[in-house]
Amino acid sequence: MTSPVAATAKVPCTIVTGFLGAGKTSLLRHVLTHADGRRLAVIVNEFGDVGIDGEILKGCGVEACPEDNIVELANGCLCCTVADDFIPALEGLLAKAEPPEHILIETSGLALPKPLVKAFNWPAIASRVTVDGVITVVDGAATAAGRFADDLEALARQRAADPSLEHDNPLEEVFEDQLLSADLVILNKADLLTGDDEARVRAEIAETVPRAVKVVTTREGVVDPKVLLGLGAAAESDLDARPSHHDAEGEHDHDDFDSFVVEIPEQGDAEAVITRLKAAAEAHDILRIKGFLAIAGKPLRLLVQGVGARFQQQFERPFAATEARGGRLVVIGQKGFDRDAVTAAILG
Repeated sequence: MTSPVAATAKVPCTIVTGFLGAGKTSLLRHVLTHADGRRLAVIVNEFGDVGIDGEILKGCGVEACPEDNIVELANGCLCCTVADDFIPALEGLLAKAEPPEHILIETSGLALPKPLVKAFNWPAIASRVTVDGVITVVDGAATAAGRFADDLEALARQRAADPSLEHDNPLEEVFEDQLLSADLVILNKADLLTGDDEARVRAEIAETVPRAVKVVTTREGVVDPKVLLGLGAAAESDLDARPSHHDAEGEHDHDDFDSFVVEIPEQGDAEAVITRLKAAAEAHDILRIKGFLAIAGKPLRLLVQGVGARFQQQFERPFAATEARGGRLVVIGQKGFDRDAVTAAILG
């Protein structure tokens, strides 16, 4: 019998944030397949028109999180569409005959987590849910390469030398805001780091985050769910401890980024198409390529995930009877890249 306290307790929600390609979906997939009987639900958000991450998670096929407990919100980041998309999705999950015991929320790689945390104070949901914790997933290899580090002294020297320079770096601001909201940082892709690299990245994270936040190293998002769930942070009541570059702004946009979908026919050779994807990413400064391919003679879809020119691929699940044997890739880059040229490079 459920106790009155349990019946009225807030449902804990874990926000999983992190930059493009850091490994958020891999982390969630691991949590879903190691749920230990806990009834879970997932709200997954994409930047762009086509949901790929939701399909990856639905492919888990685990009893702890049936497909109808995975809610996909595409074409708009959660921090921008709280009232229109997020709150109705949350209310729909809570209204189920067997509501989830814990809800996982994967933001897009371009989302700022703090506005989403603030949304948990909205009257419609404030008494029913709480932010158990904000988990920020960091691409260890990218960070070690200095891709999102900000050398303030060098910036000051550049400004002094040439006042006309454009100094803003929206990628760094997004990355830092994701760290500043964190209750736990997952330093992923640790297998690609040397000991010195890891020490340097940990030091950069500690310098960015003005409070004590644990950093856990992982490979391919494999971490015990007990480390992630049950943090009890009540982050929505702790907003002042989570500063943001955008605290003074009413809203923000993603005009610096663009995304589109490439429909790609069945391919004869997996390695050949991966080679083309790497070349396209390098030539056109693409941030992220992810999606599925059909390879001749293979009954399973090939899941492809690329960060810059670094790609991972694996055969993931059979094509459904209603699915055409074709591929679909989401391409994300900074505004201004040539869609036609990228498409031509991918299709060869």
